[in-house]
Amino acid sequence: MIDDHDPLSRRLEDDERRIHDRSRVIVDVFFDGADATGVASTKDISLGGLYMNTKTVLPEGALLALRIPLGEGEQVVVNAEVVYSNPGHGVGVRFHGLSETGRALMERELPMP
Repeated sequence: MIDDHDPLSRRLEDDERRIHDRSRVIVDVFFDGADATGVASTKDISLGGLYMNTKTVLPEGALLALRIPLGEGEQVVVNAEVVYSNPGHGVGVRFHGLSETGRALMERELPMP
């Protein structure tokens, strides 16, 4: 049974919902949205989303535009929604509308988990 008020239970439920394997890789992420603009670093990333370390408070449900530099002068530009927020530490985001070009770049440049 999942207890919605228990962070561990909620995290286990989130892990069960993940359909993409995550790569533990650190890259800069430029974000804009929710009345904030900044640069964060990833903790892990997948074709479905990422976790980024940031002290910026971004609430769950916030919509962001992300720019993720990968490869030689290439970047992925994608919209994302904050699905997990740990204020003062970081956020987990789910990508929305990842382009085929962005997907191919991520598949090519990210290490296999």
